[in-house]
Amino acid sequence: MPRRYWLMKTEPETYSIDDLARDGRTCWDGVRNYQARNYMRDAMNVGDLVLIYHSNAEPTGIAGLARVAGAAYPDHTALDPKSAYFDPKATSGNPIWMMVDIEFVEKFVSPVTLERLRKEKSLSGMLVLQRGQRLSVMPVEEKHFKLIRRLSAGGCRD
Repeated sequence: MPRRYWLMKTEPETYSIDDLARDGRTCWDGVRNYQARNYMRDAMNVGDLVLIYHSNAEPTGIAGLARVAGAAYPDHTALDPKSAYFDPKATSGNPIWMMVDIEFVEKFVSPVTLERLRKEKSLSGMLVLQRGQRLSVMPVEEKHFKLIRRLSAGGCRD
């Protein structure tokens, strides 16, 4: 299977690229959007690369890189009444929600800010830049991923 590229949003006060660097690997739980769930369940593969995007941060932007380290499996937080992500409709027989494991690859020296992404005309088709786009997990085209990697290394295209 060809490698795919993804963007996963997180609020750094909840779980940041630094947390992932410390932990090395984590499960990406708590996703409660059907389309985002379907991406994880049906399209993500071990080895796919993931841009970690810090939302509600200063600055907002892509903070680093991770890799999908495990195939999708049921999100246990949906079954836990004490969890903020509990879903009373989910059962062990019908878990509804899924998660994947990701592993740390790299923290960018400086984030590729949302402002920088918006200035790059060739990134205009990225889902994260579309008005009203609120998915926490979304695909990224290979050409966009490669450009962001260049930008994260200090490359500049104006």
